[in-house]
Amino acid sequence: MVTPPKPIGASMQENGARGVKTLLSKARVFDGVSPQLSEPSFITVVDGKFEAIDATRPKGRFDCEVDLAGRTLMPGLIDAHFHAFATETDTAKCERYPQTYEAQRARLNLEAALLRGFTTIRDVGGGDHGTWLAAEQGLFPSPRIFFCGRAFSQSGGHGDARAPYESSDLCGCAPRGALSDLLDGVDALRKASREALRQGAHHLKIFMSGGISTPSDPIWYLQFSDDEIAAVVDEARRRRRYVAAHAYTADSIMRAVNLGVRSIEHGNLIDLPTARAVAAAGAFVVPTLVTYDALYRFGNDAGAPSHSLEKLAEVRERGFDAIRICRSAGVRLGFGTDLLGSLHAYQRDEFHLRARVEAAPDILRSATSINASLLDMEGKLGVISPGAFADFLIVDGDPLKDITLLATGSEGISQIWSRGRKVR
Repeated sequence: MVTPPKPIGASMQENGARGVKTLLSKARVFDGVSPQLSEPSFITVVDGKFEAIDATRPKGRFDCEVDLAGRTLMPGLIDAHFHAFATETDTAKCERYPQTYEAQRARLNLEAALLRGFTTIRDVGGGDHGTWLAAEQGLFPSPRIFFCGRAFSQSGGHGDARAPYESSDLCGCAPRGALSDLLDGVDALRKASREALRQGAHHLKIFMSGGISTPSDPIWYLQFSDDEIAAVVDEARRRRRYVAAHAYTADSIMRAVNLGVRSIEHGNLIDLPTARAVAAAGAFVVPTLVTYDALYRFGNDAGAPSHSLEKLAEVRERGFDAIRICRSAGVRLGFGTDLLGSLHAYQRDEFHLRARVEAAPDILRSATSINASLLDMEGKLGVISPGAFADFLIVDGDPLKDITLLATGSEGISQIWSRGRKVR
């Protein structure tokens, strides 16, 4: 196997400042779990990881000391439903540009996410091994990336951008798009799963109900056969990976958990019996309230297609009810955004939207330690503890009491650190 050369900057991305010992003094810590901040503490960072957390100043020499004077130190944010390659609000347009051009636009989305405080993203359609490798090697400033490659859609499903009057012969549409592949039949799905996993995918993504961004699939449409879904789940499990499923309706969510899907995306139309089944299966639900809010407020000006704006009413307000239902059933709720095109700028609006139905500690756990569990990165991401990666934020104030410190427009985040280095 040929190992790609490491360019200048690779060590910065992979290991932080190698050998540099940093002391963060007098920080009040939200550790990703506790509902209260710690007393002022001293946190030691070495080689891009937290080495120790002490109540008093540790002895020894440090290469760098940062006096935080009682500010909050908390884990970097994790967005578990992100599309770096959703560069247009009308996603069909993403397929019309050269891949080299789209890669540069995706890079800008990733850089901007990092500067909003998202030190990790899970790309659930579009991001691939090349995107991950460039970020890991330090070719550009980026969050950590967990990718699936392109999502899997059946013909006429949520990933099919063709209008009802178009055929592939007439419109020149390929079965492979910017964000998803069109795949039909067990054999096709097994091969696509194996290829994605060969290329390093951290998870696989399938569409199991209709959605709002594509023109020909009603929200209630149950997509893929049971055999097709089971084949994808089987391939993922044997590679020690998992499957995420776009699913709005209770029927589609119940099918997903019964067939072994681990991560339910959106889930706006869930009901209580289904939520209880999700909890019993140990699965996650990842709400994405901000994408509906941003489309409702700005979609027309941002160029969203008419079918997206028309379908929006079916799911927008129901997302709040879904969170209440999931909380009552004990479902582990992640944190995602699913924003498209210029609407990526509203990524942190998810915090104040979630605050309508959830307490700040619950929201913060969703965006840190629970999302880390979803990514199979418990103890490594989403927490402030010895051995975890030193991806963290410094916040002026207590976000456990005032979640708006993290919302769009707030200046509450004063510092962003990724891989043990300050990036802002």
